[in-house]
Amino acid sequence: MPADPSSGPAGKTPKAPARSAGSHQRSAVAHPARTAATSAVEVRRSTRRRKSVTAYREGDRTIVLIPARMSQAEERRWVGVMLDKLAAQESKRHLGDTELGERAARLSAQYFDGRARPASVRWVTNQNTRWGSCTPAEGSIRLSHRLQGMPEYVVDYVLLHELAHLLVPGHGPDFWQLLEAYPRTERARGFLEGAVAAEGLPRLPAAREE
Repeated sequence: MPADPSSGPAGKTPKAPARSAGSHQRSAVAHPARTAATSAVEVRRSTRRRKSVTAYREGDRTIVLIPARMSQAEERRWVGVMLDKLAAQESKRHLGDTELGERAARLSAQYFDGRARPASVRWVTNQNTRWGSCTPAEGSIRLSHRLQGMPEYVVDYVLLHELAHLLVPGHGPDFWQLLEAYPRTERARGFLEGAVAAEGLPRLPAAREE
């Protein structure tokens, strides 16, 4: 069955005359392949779609279904998001709690000079309103099971986000300055925002708003 790993605004405004509701428009887009098995990306537009974006493999192509009204910039962004999500689903690689803790230690050493030292890092299944949480007084970090199967750089971002809370409790300028050390912060946030739009999940804390 077609994978439906994400949804959100994507696509470009069609230049062709308007079509009847439910019509589809297709275009082969020169987006770079993210996996060796994928040699082409085909974007299909539908006037029936309002916000949702779906992607699935069809032979050596990746099919991305988007709303007809979306912009070209949004199309480029969301095709990238969908390719990442499909690749994550296909990898089927999940970290256990022990590996997650080791990963957190490596990230702290690499980006925070080892100053963030969690007492425990684990997956939980009762966090459906946030991607991760941290209790600084206990040194505990919990990541939502919803992150399992997402690209590694996204998991790393959420881990770093919670590690940063061991050093800075809020989301003020000092907090975001810590995360600037991670080069994929903006890309990871874009990926998660796509998942938020797809499933009505909680909005991410806005960078530098607080």
